[in-house]
Amino acid sequence: MNHLDELETLASSLGCGVRRDEPMSRHTTFRIGGPADLFITVESRPALQKLCAKASELEIPVFPLGNGSNLLVSDAGIRGAVTAFGGDLKKTVLCGETTLQCGAGASLASVCNFARSRALTGLEFAWGIPGSVGGAAFMNAGAYEHSMSEVVAACSHVARDGKYGEFKGEALDFGYRHSVYSGREYLITAVRILLKRGNMDDISSRMEELYARRKAKQPLELPSAGSVFKRPEGHFAGTLIQQCGLMGKRVGGAAVSDKHAGFIVNLGGATCADVQALIALIQQTVLRETGVKLECEIQVVG
Repeated sequence: MNHLDELETLASSLGCGVRRDEPMSRHTTFRIGGPADLFITVESRPALQKLCAKASELEIPVFPLGNGSNLLVSDAGIRGAVTAFGGDLKKTVLCGETTLQCGAGASLASVCNFARSRALTGLEFAWGIPGSVGGAAFMNAGAYEHSMSEVVAACSHVARDGKYGEFKGEALDFGYRHSVYSGREYLITAVRILLKRGNMDDISSRMEELYARRKAKQPLELPSAGSVFKRPEGHFAGTLIQQCGLMGKRVGGAAVSDKHAGFIVNLGGATCADVQALIALIQQTVLRETGVKLECEIQVVG
């Protein structure tokens, strides 16, 4: 029995769903990505701890998948195991009057709806961000001058060796598209969100207003990974790209959106190589013509 077989056997014994050679194109909003050696759906933190401990012992890398919305996966796929969350790791519950305890796998959309249904305000800005709450906390996602740092009180996690831990308050080290988890070997399992009492009609109106703005300006009708580049200081990436005449620029099946230049869209059959070539072209052109260096916001894996 090889190491992947051992991990698969353990995952099955823990009640996890397991698939071999699962195409990641089925699990990313870009609809791009080759096969993952093992694709494991985990439904509880204890099961995740055991899986991580075993994977560490076997020296098998584990990649935590949220909603796959800020992700570009290699055409060669991902070696080792990819973990998706279900069961308890996707649930949201109300703790006290204004605190939500969210499984990291819960979509932001579901958490926003949960808050709205209980007349809790503070998360309206996140309505329409196509990610999981764990992924949003990981990168301090934001929109319309607000970010997750304003509402996240604490995050629980499992380390690569299976140990459980938590960061809260200032220890979360939030910054622009950054948190304490950036570049560190932890899998976020739960996010505690602190909101305020509000008016349900006002909350709904604000959510609808922001979604209408998002729909009008962003290419939501085509597969993408959201904003490709971080906002350079003093500039907007999309504006710079547009000024350089790159709207509609295409490499293979990937193109700069003609609706929002900060997005690259999959017009059909785009590969990771297509997207990476287009990103490189954009970065080189913008640097040459404006002197501004664009840094990727999307995560490239595999």
